[in-house]
Amino acid sequence: MFQKTSFTTLIVGVFVVYVLHTCWVMYGIVYTKPCENPKFENCLKPYLAGKTRLQLSIYTALRPNADGGHTLIHKEEDFHVESKFERIVNVSLPKKTRKNGTLYAMVFVHQAGMSPWQDPRQVHLVTQLTTYMIPKPLEVSLISGEEAPKPEQLKRKTTTGGDSAVDRPVSHWRSRLTLNVVSEDFVFDRDFLPSDVHRYLKVFQNGKTMVYLPLLFVDELSNRVKDLMEINSTSIELPLTISYDTISLGKLRFWIHMQDAVYSLQQFGFTEKDADEIKGIFVDTNLYLLALTFFVAAFHLLFDFLAFKNDISFWKQKKSMVGMSSKAVLWRCFSTIVIFMYLFDEQTSLLVLIPAGIGSLIEVWKVKKAFKIQIIWKGVRPTFIFGKSDESERRTEEYDTLAMKYLSYLLYPMCIGGAVYALVFLRYKSWYSWIINSLVNGVYAFGFLFMLPQLFVNYKFKSVAHLPWKAFMYKAFNTFIDDIFAFIITMPTSHRLACFRDDVVFLVYLYQRWLYPVDKTRMNEYGLSYDEEEKPKGKAHED
Repeated sequence: MFQKTSFTTLIVGVFVVYVLHTCWVMYGIVYTKPCENPKFENCLKPYLAGKTRLQLSIYTALRPNADGGHTLIHKEEDFHVESKFERIVNVSLPKKTRKNGTLYAMVFVHQAGMSPWQDPRQVHLVTQLTTYMIPKPLEVSLISGEEAPKPEQLKRKTTTGGDSAVDRPVSHWRSRLTLNVVSEDFVFDRDFLPSDVHRYLKVFQNGKTMVYLPLLFVDELSNRVKDLMEINSTSIELPLTISYDTISLGKLRFWIHMQDAVYSLQQFGFTEKDADEIKGIFVDTNLYLLALTFFVAAFHLLFDFLAFKNDISFWKQKKSMVGMSSKAVLWRCFSTIVIFMYLFDEQTSLLVLIPAGIGSLIEVWKVKKAFKIQIIWKGVRPTFIFGKSDESERRTEEYDTLAMKYLSYLLYPMCIGGAVYALVFLRYKSWYSWIINSLVNGVYAFGFLFMLPQLFVNYKFKSVAHLPWKAFMYKAFNTFIDDIFAFIITMPTSHRLACFRDDVVFLVYLYQRWLYPVDKTRMNEYGLSYDEEEKPKGKAHED
């Protein structure tokens, strides 16, 4: 009675529902229902509507409640909410902060001419001016032993007391403090007050009217790793850039949710650097590009899943390697492992590292299938048995070997030359780091050459029917999506360039797909032809 629904159709349906639900949630975040009748008792009116003269004061303290004293570092005596500004102040660091301690900033918006500590109608927020991070290891020339001329690294060597301190989290200075105040005169309805705004809302009674004080917000998303400065015993004063701008109520609510999401990720084990990659997506792009990023990321996730599903299905059923370059499979396995190790060594974001690790495991499984490897365990010692190839597979192997022979004349000298150049002129953390960087540079710069044997095999067989085209097309779409992500997510430059390199190879495969149309009489990868599948399966008629 019910028509059978494919798994892919089901997944696409779930994806559409997910996107629509997310759009509805986003609308609920940025839209706040106003109080329709301003004279109604449930209405909360803005304090800023009275045009009261305000002052902005910023203090530092060793504790968030200011126990033990506080120090005034900046004040805007004639603070206009509508006027944005940027100030640079030098902040004196207490002795406890210089000894790997913490320092807090207390930001007050209060009535002009009054001390914020005595003003009953002040609003204030507390934020950390320091955070803890493991410092980046020293980079040295592996031949001469000369250190990289970076002042912060040279200071670290003289103040941290040896290499063992490198792995210890060190206090870092947040050199930017970004402040916002909601400038619009929005009238809230107490019955529809958003929970995310409630914690920033301070209300007082003015006659029969309920008034809420200015909505002050400290933008934690603007605190980027690139702005951090390592604190040591010689850091007496450090600069602090104080930026102020207005913010709309919708953007404030959206920023609160994003800030809470980043905090939750950090509680789940994300490091400061991992959280920084997510912050960059929101801070370094405008809202329109951010919306585009969401849809791009959603489609990337969908295509990733479909490519994974079809790729696994293709290789699971594959019995023969006719027309498939086994060396290309082996190279993809090697290159994905090298790239994963390189990204791990560079402490790249988990957004990039986790998919790379999963891809490496899949490629190892493909190698096992391609070379027909069986693993037999004798106690704790594994024994590897390789399957035999038939005549067609051996012919494919000959074409594959011939293509690799020509490529090796170009590839090996360039890779060795690049590694020697890097050893002489560049600096690395260790010999392991140099080996990984040399290998990954060869993969990124010349890795696409290892895709050429498959193109050569396609040319010799005048066929592309043996390729997993469904999985390939999903990966191709993701390649173009990766081009967009290359400008949004922070990643090594060589990894970014590799995204564009794959576009060229994809276009060549498409050309071969057009050049070699499907022959319905030719065997496919499962040993069947289209004509055979169309023949009736009944008993043949005897004359």
